[in-house]
Amino acid sequence: MANIAAHDINTFTGPAFRPGDAGYDEEIAGFQTAYTHRPALVVGAAHAEDVRAAVEYAARHRLPVAVQATGHGLSVAADGGVLISTRRMTALDIDPDTRIARIGAGVRAGALVEAAAAHGLAPLNGSSPSVGVVGYLLGGGFGLLAREFGYAAEYVRAIELVTADGRVRRLVPGDELFGAVLGSGGNFGVVTAIELELLPVTAVYGGQLVFDTPLVESALEAWRGWAATVPEELTSTVVTLTYPDIPQLPAPLRGRYVASIRIAYNGSAEEGERLVAPLRAVGDRIKDDLRAMPYTESHTIHSDPDHPHAYAATNAMLSELTPEALSALLSASGPGSGADAVIDIRHLGGALSRPAGTGVAVDHRDAGFVVRVITGPADAAAAPAAHADIRAALAPWTIGHSLNFLYGAGADADDTQTRAGYAEDTYARLASLKGKYDPHNMFRFNRNITPATA
Repeated sequence: MANIAAHDINTFTGPAFRPGDAGYDEEIAGFQTAYTHRPALVVGAAHAEDVRAAVEYAARHRLPVAVQATGHGLSVAADGGVLISTRRMTALDIDPDTRIARIGAGVRAGALVEAAAAHGLAPLNGSSPSVGVVGYLLGGGFGLLAREFGYAAEYVRAIELVTADGRVRRLVPGDELFGAVLGSGGNFGVVTAIELELLPVTAVYGGQLVFDTPLVESALEAWRGWAATVPEELTSTVVTLTYPDIPQLPAPLRGRYVASIRIAYNGSAEEGERLVAPLRAVGDRIKDDLRAMPYTESHTIHSDPDHPHAYAATNAMLSELTPEALSALLSASGPGSGADAVIDIRHLGGALSRPAGTGVAVDHRDAGFVVRVITGPADAAAAPAAHADIRAALAPWTIGHSLNFLYGAGADADDTQTRAGYAEDTYARLASLKGKYDPHNMFRFNRNITPATA
């Protein structure tokens, strides 16, 4: 590790920490607990100037840079170098006339949803309110209403970015770096703020239908066929999992292998009820809480865990979800497979299948579904065997994967894995820009894009 002198720490407005300092462990801690960054220097950035100074310091000493707001998407942990913690950068300003929100790098999704609702607006946020908005957008942003509106990154109107040369740049659509930054997950610098267009959405119809073990296969097959019939205003997911047998859960769920269908519909409750009738016809539900709700309650649709924990995830983007693909998935992941995984199948299509006018780096738009495989490993350095087994089972229908849904397993984060997240020409464009703006690969603690050489 680099020798960080005290005078280096005193150059920042926000706090800075070296290993062994009081507060170091708390500052590097994030939502992912399977592993963590171990940098030589942590800068708790208070504003964009702290970020710029930290990047400039790292560049001067040829140190790599990692960035963390909440630690949800931690993929490759830093060992040494500089970690810029942006959690204090929580400035949030909304112009209700233009419907533009200026969002600091540390703002969480739940805070943005609440602030936007005060103006009758909503962002295209994902399922968890504790995720950092900027990190979510840098991955593309698959939102609750994605089939109607597309990827959230397509609604970004400006980016404030500190590049490897220590410059603060304002990027807007048309700039060569603008689309490259959105979808590449932090490969091009540290985003200090983003300007995002909000939508006039105040309520949704949604919730969960949960089916017990005997109906899991029937529910999955019913959902598979039903998904082909629904309008773009409806985005849905089906999750299979075995709930732990713990007293914190309602008695009907403890230890049960279930299928949970999650619905988000931007329309009336009456029409929503009509649309979901074929799913309810599958049979009795352990849980059925579909309802009209204010958008501020939309996080209850998925009810993602809100406490830090250990996890790793892979995924496969499928051209289609045929009965054969579904059968292969169940064989590889169901009871008796030994997988011990949460399977999350998300319906794509609609606006997600259309090209982005802003050129964001989100590919595989011809995929009809994405299957996520989520495990809770004791050691997240390498992917559990279940990841490879399930991906192999789905290989005949797989066209690539989403880099935004790869968590943990940093040992597998090589060039081949990153390339599979993009079309060939997209990756070539990103590698060329990486070579121009970050030739020494300072920003490499991610699903890394290798800088192209001239």
